[in-house]
Amino acid sequence: MISTENREKVILFFESIDKYYGCKTEITEGLHIDTPDSDANAATWNMCEFELVRSAYRKQGERFMMEGEKMYYEISAARIIDFKQPKRHTYEFVEQYGVAVFRTTKIRFHSKY
Repeated sequence: MISTENREKVILFFESIDKYYGCKTEITEGLHIDTPDSDANAATWNMCEFELVRSAYRKQGERFMMEGEKMYYEISAARIIDFKQPKRHTYEFVEQYGVAVFRTTKIRFHSKY
């Protein structure tokens, strides 16, 4: 379960995500078994890039959505167990999908600022 402090940080992130509209957005996603801190070499990784054109929160299903022209990505709000901002314009979410199944999503915005 995500801490109250991190929950507030996630909400602030999505309330201000519109500042990244029009920015190149890089999403790196890793699927892990065991713990989210386990060896990154043992994870399955995917990466995509798109220009962020809109975002929304889907109440039914509790999903944060980000969309580009030909790309769509969702993060399950109900499954977030950790959230970090390791550097400026870079964010990391960890979702738990089973007892030992985790998805780490790293989002990097190539901001104009």
